Amino acid sequence: MKKSLFLFLTYCATVGAFAQNLMLKDIYIRDPFILPVAEEGVYYMYATSPIVENGVTYGGMVAYKSKDLKTWSDPVRVFDVPRDNWLTGTVWAPEVHRYNGKYYLFATMNSDIVWKAPKEGHPSYVHRATQIYWADRPEGPFQAFENKLPHTPMGQMCLDGTLWVENGVPYMIYCHEWVELMDGTMEMVELKPDLSAPAGQPVRLFCASAAEWSTGGNFANGERTYVTDGCFLYRTKTGKLLMIWSSFKNGSYAIGIAESATGRVFGPWRQQKEPLFEKDGGHGMIFKTFEGNLRLVLHSPNGGGLERAHLFEIEDCGDTLILKGEVK
Repeated sequence: MKKSLFLFLTYCATVGAFAQNLMLKDIYIRDPFILPVAEEGVYYMYATSPIVENGVTYGGMVAYKSKDLKTWSDPVRVFDVPRDNWLTGTVWAPEVHRYNGKYYLFATMNSDIVWKAPKEGHPSYVHRATQIYWADRPEGPFQAFENKLPHTPMGQMCLDGTLWVENGVPYMIYCHEWVELMDGTMEMVELKPDLSAPAGQPVRLFCASAAEWSTGGNFANGERTYVTDGCFLYRTKTGKLLMIWSSFKNGSYAIGIAESATGRVFGPWRQQKEPLFEKDGGHGMIFKTFEGNLRLVLHSPNGGGLERAHLFEIEDCGDTLILKGEVK
């Protein structure tokens, strides 16, 4: 009996153990998303990871695991786009949310398939949208719902969907691309209870140009462009509903804060004057450590193949968030 118990405990320890050989500086990543899983004592950081088969690139995702947010495991493959999916190209901005006992992957699906002729001098209008997948475990494998279709409107360029649950109702907040609109927007749609499909029509929350700090950029033909990117919602200790999101300030990738005047996801939303972060980094998300400390993770810089995840301490002041020092 003692030998059986020893073998069982040894097996459990082996299953729960993994080597942590990587530092954040070793991991190329854009749009980092960290999911703490308390019962495992493990943080999962998700990253896009395409593969090539017979000369064709297919989208996918890996997870890095850590017990201390300092050192990380080698990547574990957790998702491959189904080959009969509506799109099979590269995945952007993977997020994994725990909801009603399951884990849901929100993935921006990409293609080079042009669906509308662009204006002269504009980027191509290609199929791009957020689609949701599900799994029983944070390591997947994540599966598509039966119809294998996007959760954002077909025929619109959409990206960076995230989950928000309010009064028991699930919503997806996402970005409608500046490529199509010039002044990108933040949109919201109610989801079915099992997150399998949208349950209503999208509602516009705000435009990128609404933020004073979002200065936009000059396009090739002289038009002004404003980006919406990387939305994530957070309710403060006083009950205020905030959204962090990314755009550009004077040419530098940055994160700003919007706040709901009603405390509800429907808004109306007003923009805080000063950005939370403005040093060529963005697409952030907020989580709590197992010790209860608030953290912001973002990628920086925003290009050149040098993108890495950076962790910052942030303070919840009730009416806003204050960025503290980077956590090394």
